[in-house]
Order: sequence, then C-alpha cells, then structure tokens
Amino acid sequence: MIIFAGLRSNNPKFYSILIMNRIYAILFVCLLVGVNFAQAQLPSVTLKSIDGTTVKSDTLNNDGKPFIIDFFATWCKPCNRELSAIAEVYDEWQEETGVKIYAVSIDQGQNINKVKPLVDQNEWEYDVLLDPNSELLKAMGGQMIPFVVVVDGNGNIASKHSGYTDGAENELLDEVRKLLAK
Repeated sequence: MIIFAGLRSNNPKFYSILIMNRIYAILFVCLLVGVNFAQAQLPSVTLKSIDGTTVKSDTLNNDGKPFIIDFFATWCKPCNRELSAIAEVYDEWQEETGVKIYAVSIDQGQNINKVKPLVDQNEWEYDVLLDPNSELLKAMGGQMIPFVVVVDGNGNIASKHSGYTDGAENELLDEVRKLLAK
C-alpha cells in the first residue's frame, strides 16, 4: 500500500495521476499570472498635473500609440540624468514613433515646489504629474527610482525597469519600436 498526501491506494497509477494533476494545476496558475502581467492595465490613482489639474492615472494615453511613464524626484541624480538624456532625443523619438512621456514626480513636502523649476530649467517637454505619496509608483510595483513603465497603445503595461545607466534610454526606444511593429 502506498500513502501519499494522506491518501491511500494500492494502485501506483493513482499517484502518478495525482502528481500530474498537481503539476498541471501549478502550470495553469503560472500561465494565468503571466497572462495577467502581460495584459495589466494602469491602476487608477489620482494625481495632479504640474499646473494643479487633477488627473486619473488610468486615463493616461497617447491616442493609440505607446507611451512611457518615468518616475523621478528632484533630488534623484540618476532620474535627472535619464530625463535629460531622453530630452536630448525626445523630438526625434516623437517624430519617428509618436511616443509620449509622462514624467511623474514623487517629491513630497517642500521638495514638491522644486519640481516646476527643475522642469523649466531643463526645458523638459514632458507631461509632468505629481505623485507625492508614491501611490502610483507602489501600485505599479515600483520600489525605487528611477522607475520606468512602457505602456502599449491599448493601455497595457508592456514592461517595467528600475534604475538607470547611461544609454539605457535607447532600450526604451527599441521597446517602443517593437510595440509599434506588432
């Protein structure tokens, strides 16, 4: 007699079938999780634009074209390097792909007053939003900045990236190109 997981049987095939069913169940759950990530929509969080207008994150769009959400803070040097590097080629990116960038500041308290001067000083032409409690950042699974999310033209999250190294902005453009080619 064989005992497995509290079940008893004299038939060895019974246990093979039981094990295979568990493996299939685990694979099915993994598949569901993968599909959900691939089709994940933007969470609904209330933000403010840099001019004070209320914006719901799940309404962000780019008229059917991909867009990028780039989380930053005024005090974050890698964030500022990344946004400045993208700013240098942003016109070319828009001309080639039509991509749009939403720069989302997680600055809090007194630092929130430094966002507009930083944007103006760097001449960033992005749509700048404020997320002072990091609600959107957390809802999207971000734990550190810079944190970048690439979203396809249907509002589905295509990829997420943490950190920045010089030249990484080129990978973002490549991702946008791949989304447009689908």
